[in-house]
Amino acid sequence: MDRWLNRVAVVTGASSGIGAACCKDLVAKGLVVVGLARREERLKELKDSLPADQAARFHGRKCDVSKEQEVIDTFAWIDATLGGADVLVNNAGIVRAGVGITKEGNGDDLRAILDTNVLGVSWCTREIFKSLQRRNVNDGHVLIVNSVAGHRVPNIPGFTMGMYSPSKHAITALTEVLRQEFQNSKTQTKITSISPGAVDTEIIDKAALVHFPDLPLLRSEDVADAVSYCIQTPPNVQIHELIIKPVGETI
Repeated sequence: MDRWLNRVAVVTGASSGIGAACCKDLVAKGLVVVGLARREERLKELKDSLPADQAARFHGRKCDVSKEQEVIDTFAWIDATLGGADVLVNNAGIVRAGVGITKEGNGDDLRAILDTNVLGVSWCTREIFKSLQRRNVNDGHVLIVNSVAGHRVPNIPGFTMGMYSPSKHAITALTEVLRQEFQNSKTQTKITSISPGAVDTEIIDKAALVHFPDLPLLRSEDVADAVSYCIQTPPNVQIHELIIKPVGETI
């Protein structure tokens, strides 16, 4: 991790779960971390929980990644205040439990999922890549927290994945599109999709868990460890896709 010391990482969806775990892990490893989330008070709580030396390198900033202008303004602030970011962890994502594609009046819910899970990733990745290019930084790393549901739609009796699984399938395709675009730009910036199985976070649908009372769950820290593993790879190694399942998962 030596090459990342004091370099800037941005983590979206940083107020809880995987995002908060990534912030804690990266700042503990010597990076300057900007945590983005809608819940500003949670970011303050996260900063207050850190040791003083790490808290000094953590910056919480309110940002709804589904709002393009907020993303633009946030990355402009990062450039002006911290000199720009070199690592991006696209973690922000939402679920609308039980809202099926065929459910009447579901328009706002379906749009919200796509705006956050797909467009939010696109806005953030575009802005950090533009910054890397302007600063002639050739070794950035963009990571996207995907899902096993982005590779196969789980068939859970009496339950629908709604727009969540299609949004994550879009992320799988987006990862490859970004790899090609980075390559076409003659940069060594890496792109990685990390696809965990069920993780014990606020986003997990407790109603679905009723069907699987003994379902093993990953911890947020397990995914944060995977992020650190991916960014530590040598310059010639790119982990394109990393699927993580808890031992014993049956879905």
